[in-house]
Amino acid sequence: MATIRTVHSRHQSSHWFQYCSAVPITTHDEDLADHTTLRVGGLADTVVVAQTQDDIISTVQAADEAETPLLILGGGSNVVISDDGWRGTVLLVRTSGFEVAADACSGAMVTVQAGHDWDEFVAEAVSREWSGIEALSGIPGTVGASPIQNVGAYGQDVSQTIANVRTYDRDLQQIRTFYFADCAFGYRDSIFKRQPGRYVILDVSFQLRLDHHSQPIAYAELAQKLGVEVGKRSYSAQVRDAVLELRAAKGMVLNPADHDTWSVGSFFTNPIVGASQHAKVPVDAPHWPQPDGMYKLSAAWLIENSGHPKGSGLNERARLSTKHSLALTNRGDATAGDVMELARRIQHDVHERFGIDLAIEPNLVGNF
Repeated sequence: MATIRTVHSRHQSSHWFQYCSAVPITTHDEDLADHTTLRVGGLADTVVVAQTQDDIISTVQAADEAETPLLILGGGSNVVISDDGWRGTVLLVRTSGFEVAADACSGAMVTVQAGHDWDEFVAEAVSREWSGIEALSGIPGTVGASPIQNVGAYGQDVSQTIANVRTYDRDLQQIRTFYFADCAFGYRDSIFKRQPGRYVILDVSFQLRLDHHSQPIAYAELAQKLGVEVGKRSYSAQVRDAVLELRAAKGMVLNPADHDTWSVGSFFTNPIVGASQHAKVPVDAPHWPQPDGMYKLSAAWLIENSGHPKGSGLNERARLSTKHSLALTNRGDATAGDVMELARRIQHDVHERFGIDLAIEPNLVGNF
């Protein structure tokens, strides 16, 4: 069972997370496109920047007491906000820092604040020889967002190293800690995703090995890049460099000058289907048998083979990346409506061609 602690007791047990706090910065009628990697979205009535956990909790409590709609944003890398914007309060989580307890037997237990930049944390882990998240390099967003989607890439996902997730439960109005078994992690899934809006993540604790070697390489493309066999290890720093190169080649490392990176990353999840649906795709289509008898298919392959090659689109504003067919990109002046029109056309054409439904990965906020 998850551990529940009251807000009052939190102030006694988490003093190392308390920083000098001023009144949270508050603005009005702010353009939300400036706070997302896709760079679309309308205006927000109120934006609050939280730099401490106290700021987070007090802002959430004030919104809930006033029954004001609340949108919580970290790095804005996994969200599509409608052109209508947000009629309520937007909470920007900007807490940062981490606490470490390490020994030779148990490794490094690292508790990281929710607003800490994810890739900065990965870089820190690699530099300190904490092994287990090196293949997750280059993923945009914040640490607090990583458990929600069970963020993963190149054969790793965060559930492999998360020990616990500390949250504010808006229903119970209490601090609630979820240990690994409580998180109900699945493929791009967790209890936090299944109950959207209820749990506000405050910090995440990771259990990492003390080793300058990576965990076994589980992804063929990465193994080939490193020149090792699948299942073998490499140096974590080399794995990080290789992953960053692979992601950059696919437009998956943020670059303001490159419109191929104005995206949410992968817009669709790889579908997991039964044998009957798997039989509808050609035998040479990429597929990965799952332990439960299901099959994981390549969403990128389905998209390209349903008539949507890299760089294509319905207009010049929103198009597939020229580097990766899973990324829907803003070419500079796209609206959320443009992006979603393209997404729905792709879903329609994949279903018509293969009878398979593509699920959208980012969170959709507002009216679509």
